[in-house]
Amino acid sequence: MADRKAPSPGTSRPGTDHSAAAPTDRRARRARIVTTLGPASDTPERIEALWRAGADVFRLNMSHGDLADKAAYVRHIRAVEARVGRPIAIMADLQGPKLRVGRFADGAAELVAGAAFRLDLDDTPGDTRRVHLPHREIFQAIDPGHRLLLNDGQIALRVEHVDATGADTTVLVGGRLSDRKGVNVPDIVLPVPALTDKDRRDLDAALEMGADWVALSFVQRAEDVAEARKLIAGRAGVLAKIEKPSAVEQIDAILDLADAVMVARGDLGVELPVEDVPGAQKRIILAAAEAGKPVVVATQMLESMIQAPVPTRAEVSDVANAVEDGADAVMLSAESAAGRYPVEAVTVMDRVIRRAEGMPEEFRTAAHAAAQPIPQPRNTAEDAITSAAGHVAQTVRAAAIVSFTSSGSTALRVARQRPRAPILALTPHLAVARRLCLVWGLHTVKTRDVHDFEEMVAKSRRMALRHGFTPGGDRIVVTAGVPFGTPGATNVLHIAWVTGEELSARG
Repeated sequence: MADRKAPSPGTSRPGTDHSAAAPTDRRARRARIVTTLGPASDTPERIEALWRAGADVFRLNMSHGDLADKAAYVRHIRAVEARVGRPIAIMADLQGPKLRVGRFADGAAELVAGAAFRLDLDDTPGDTRRVHLPHREIFQAIDPGHRLLLNDGQIALRVEHVDATGADTTVLVGGRLSDRKGVNVPDIVLPVPALTDKDRRDLDAALEMGADWVALSFVQRAEDVAEARKLIAGRAGVLAKIEKPSAVEQIDAILDLADAVMVARGDLGVELPVEDVPGAQKRIILAAAEAGKPVVVATQMLESMIQAPVPTRAEVSDVANAVEDGADAVMLSAESAAGRYPVEAVTVMDRVIRRAEGMPEEFRTAAHAAAQPIPQPRNTAEDAITSAAGHVAQTVRAAAIVSFTSSGSTALRVARQRPRAPILALTPHLAVARRLCLVWGLHTVKTRDVHDFEEMVAKSRRMALRHGFTPGGDRIVVTAGVPFGTPGATNVLHIAWVTGEELSARG
């Protein structure tokens, strides 16, 4: 339904000052930026600079530092949030079950291709013939012929014999192996818990601090997500990091339980042949789009900017291709946490995203359609409304789609369709507004709830003006659920004219 009386385009009350609605806080892009905090970005001033440069979500890497550091980061982020008047999301990234070798008598050993090498439960410092591997579960799971990858895949071993106390292997690819380097077992699902004791402590602390997203590392199967989801109990969104081949194979089952996923290309690139990683990335992004769940592409996106003020051309193309594939967000890790140019890295990523999204239509249509087909709406009233909203907005050339959302599900459905019109998501819940900062295309605003249809239309107009979606004289398309405040009940689509007269109203 639409307003019965439509003013002429550009009509507004004489003397109205539209400059008050200038879009000073709106991102000029749809894809979001996740920025990791660390020693290079641990002050309130630097965090605010990162936000102003384009950071939408701040990631706390629970693998490094202590909980006091993380609590300080959260206080700084919330102080910035209060100053800028915009919701900011916090993601706590749990370490997960890290598998590492023990120590060497000389700090390291040179493994030679073709030589024998043993991994065992003996904690005696290692040498060129053996080293401690304090993970009994690995020996219980592997068989002769399986591969073991050490030091981020730089060293490869083939298992020849295994028993309860260790494994005898042949070195396939040699190299220098030093203390506490990581171990990957790509060929099997390991019988290890998804959450270690450290993860459980960190999870409790992160939830107490008010994290909006919890990222689960080394997810192997859907059951890993179910365990964490039960502990989190709705207090934060659950993001599954896809960095194991088994998780790629079970991506649909994982997406059924997770609220979002991440293409974690670090360990995924170790356990998969490197040439398979781009295809896995596209598969995960497409599966997430079909499920209507946000997807983050991470690891080494602007890696050279840890040391250099400008990225490589290949890195720029990598970011642009992730955007073209349909990622909701791209992530900076060491670039912003420990690099020399953290703010510059966010600035470059913002520029690259905007240029990729603004590519001329004739250059990007074919690639876009092939990489990111718009998922078909499900046979529900909610999907029918949100799918129609994009088509209606394009037909009437609406300035924005305004989505009232209590739980966030309505806004997620609108974003899933990737409409051309910008999306203004209005919610009465600050936690929802923060969580939606990860989602493609959403400008989220925490505002008072509405109670009837007239109030919904009036608030939509005011918010569209106030946040710079229109100066007046434009249509907006509104989606909502009636009764108001009912989570997931999207059943209203309305076209409204914005005149500019509503700007002075409160609420």
